[in-house]
Order: sequence, then structure tokens, then C-alpha cells
Amino acid sequence: MSALNVLGTPLVACSFDPITGFFRDGCCNTDVHDHGSHVVCAKVTTEFLAYSMGRGNDLITPQPAYRFPGLEPGDRWCLCAFRWKEALEAGAAPPVHLEATHAKALELLTLEELTAHAWKKS
Repeated sequence: MSALNVLGTPLVACSFDPITGFFRDGCCNTDVHDHGSHVVCAKVTTEFLAYSMGRGNDLITPQPAYRFPGLEPGDRWCLCAFRWKEALEAGAAPPVHLEATHAKALELLTLEELTAHAWKKS
């Protein structure tokens, strides 16, 4: 059975450019080895990148050894659910793509929190 998103429908891809996900498969898939629970598909913002940097997690600088290209505002990325929750509480949560956010996110976040920050596609 394929993974489900927070809406209970099949999980869709988050980003292939840059390629994201714990498995670098473009999706916010997860398993027991994903201790960070990289399940929230977000469109990163300048504010969030600065917040994350301030928390000691540099998402801007490329790390080729980890197949990490470095992020720019507007990139979509599978974020750790806990980091997104921290950013939410600090007022720096980036918008979320609900259809690409894995259902496992609901173990830490509420659907209401995620929906309130849903990424409005134009």
C-alpha cells in the first residue's frame, strides 16, 4: 500500500528540484530509520531559513556529501515535523503542501495547524 498524506489520500511528490525526502525520492516518505521524521512538505521562506539557522540547522549551505544542495526561499523541502512545530510556535512556520505532507506528521501536529498554514497554490 502506498503512503498517505495528512488528508488521507495518496502522498504526492514534494520536490524533484531540489530533490527532497529522507530517501531523496522527491517525496516525504519515512520509515523507522528516519529519526527526524522528515514528513512535512514546506515551501521554505527567508524567515524560516533564518530561524532554522538560528537553531543550529543550516539549510542554506550545500552539503554535497549528504546530497544536500542548500535551499533558497521558494524551494520545497521535506522538513522535520518537530522543527516545523518549533517554527510554528516561534511564528516562523513556512507554508505546507498538504497533499505532499505524510500522514505521520499527524503524530506531532494537528490537521488544523497544518491547514492554517496550507500553501495556497496560484
